[in-house]
Amino acid sequence: MTDAIDPVASLLAVLDLRDAGARTTEDIFTGVSQPMPFGRVFGGQVLAQSIEAASRTLPPKRTVHSMHGYFLRPGDPSDGVTFSVDRIHDGRSFSTRRTQAFQAGVPIFSMIASFQDDDPGLEHAEPMPEGIPQPEDLPPLDDASLHPLSRRAIADSPVEVVHVPSPVYTVVEGPHVPRQAVWMRTRRALPDDPAVHRAALAYLSDLTIQEPILRGHGVPWGTRGLRVASLDHAMWWHRAGRVDEWLLYVQESPNARGGRGLSTGRIYTREGTLLASVAQEVMVRVPGENGA
Repeated sequence: MTDAIDPVASLLAVLDLRDAGARTTEDIFTGVSQPMPFGRVFGGQVLAQSIEAASRTLPPKRTVHSMHGYFLRPGDPSDGVTFSVDRIHDGRSFSTRRTQAFQAGVPIFSMIASFQDDDPGLEHAEPMPEGIPQPEDLPPLDDASLHPLSRRAIADSPVEVVHVPSPVYTVVEGPHVPRQAVWMRTRRALPDDPAVHRAALAYLSDLTIQEPILRGHGVPWGTRGLRVASLDHAMWWHRAGRVDEWLLYVQESPNARGGRGLSTGRIYTREGTLLASVAQEVMVRVPGENGA
C-alpha cells in the first residue's frame, strides 16, 4: 500500500454515488473513478457502481439477485461516471432496472439487473471444492520481478488476492490447465451495510476471472503485446456475505476460440457457503496467434 492512497477508502468513495435527480424517464447518479496506473477504468468499479445506482431506486428489502452487462468502451479513470437508471418493471416480488454508465456523453457500460424480495423456497448449492490450501498457508507474493506499474496496481488495490496454486503475473507455473482458485478479501473492514457488501462483491467478481484462460495456455499477464479486455459480465447473488472476510473464488474456462474466452466462477465463504456465481467472456489477443 502506498502512503498516498487508502485503497479501501477509494473503493468506498466510488460506491458513494451522488443523486443528480430524476429526469422524465430515468434516475441520474454520478460517481468518481479510482486512479488506475494502466489508464483504464477497472471494470469491477463500473459494475459495482451500476449495481449501487440501480439499488438506489428500490427499497432496501428488494436486493439484487442477477445482472447481465456489456463493456462498451474503455473508461477514463481521470473522469467521473454518470449513471442513468431506467425503472423497467416493478412487480409484487421482482423489479428490473437498466443502468447505463456514461463518460463524455457516450456509454461505456450497459447493464440489466433484477431485484427480489427475500422469499422462502427450495435450496441447494454446489459444495466448495475440497483440499484447497488456506490463504495463510500459501506463500506471499514475491513482487520483485513485476513491472513497476503492476506493483503499484497490486499495492493500491483495495483487495488482497492470494492465488491457488500461484499467480500468473510473470510466469505460469505448474500444469497449464484452464482453472484456478483465488482467495480474496478487502484490506480492512467495510461498513456493515449489506448493500455495500453486495456492490463490493461485484467489484471483486471482475478480479482474476480472466486468468483461467491465460493459465490454460501458459500465457502470463506480462507477455509483451498481450491484449485482454472484458466483453460482458453476468453475476448471480445467491446469499449474503461479507467481502472483508476471506472468500474463495473458484474459476475455470470451459472454452476459448476466435480471440475470445469464456470464464466462469463461484464465490464461497471460508466456511463453504456459496455466495455468488459469475460468468464473463473476454477478448484475448496473444502476439503471434491468429495474426495478432
